[in-house]
Amino acid sequence: MKKLLITSIVFCLAFAKADFANAQSLRPVTGAEIIKKSIAFHDPNDNWSTFQGEFTLALDMPEKASRKSVITLDIPNEYFNLTTEQEDATSFREISNDTCKYTDETGEIITTTTNSQDCERTRMYRDYYSYLYGLPMKLNDPGTQIDPTVKSVTFKGKKYIMVKVTYDKAVGSDIWQFYFNPSTYALELYQFFKGTDETTGEYILLDEIAIIEGIKMPKNRAWYYNRDDGYLGTDSIVQD
Repeated sequence: MKKLLITSIVFCLAFAKADFANAQSLRPVTGAEIIKKSIAFHDPNDNWSTFQGEFTLALDMPEKASRKSVITLDIPNEYFNLTTEQEDATSFREISNDTCKYTDETGEIITTTTNSQDCERTRMYRDYYSYLYGLPMKLNDPGTQIDPTVKSVTFKGKKYIMVKVTYDKAVGSDIWQFYFNPSTYALELYQFFKGTDETTGEYILLDEIAIIEGIKMPKNRAWYYNRDDGYLGTDSIVQD
């Protein structure tokens, strides 16, 4: 009798475990969970928070001279440098903790403080490059509002998992949509709108992978207008 009771309990626990596992598998996956899976793909060793490295970008745009930029980021030490070469001219922008330097239109080096109005454009470039090349890890930053609803969508004939992201007013007003590979969770496309008007903003197709300091970054980014699919240009990570 005791043996029969124990056997019954074991069977009940087994069925309960199976029911729980089935319930978990049926539970809708959330946007935050998709982003977590994508971060595991792009930054499996959690290198972004201690990133210290540089990479070179080549930018090609229709009817404009090509541009080469070297971006240096040292996140722990709050250092950023952007050195650009275009049509035989070289310029730079740099932030090192509280000090900001850049070359103006005449080539003169301007030194100011990081929080000053004069440093606004340099801060913009720092935030721009650290955000786009820090994706999807940057979606863990404070002020990020990840929509829990996940959508399976087709964009330009390709299937993706799409997650919508907005930001606190203090951070930004753009609405972003991030598109992930359904199998690997690699980030393969992102898109932003200026408010709710989906004819504004741009979408960016990501192609190939470049490994920089252990992080899988998009090697090529092709930019298009949302309103008419007009091509803006492509920037590519250059590796020897």
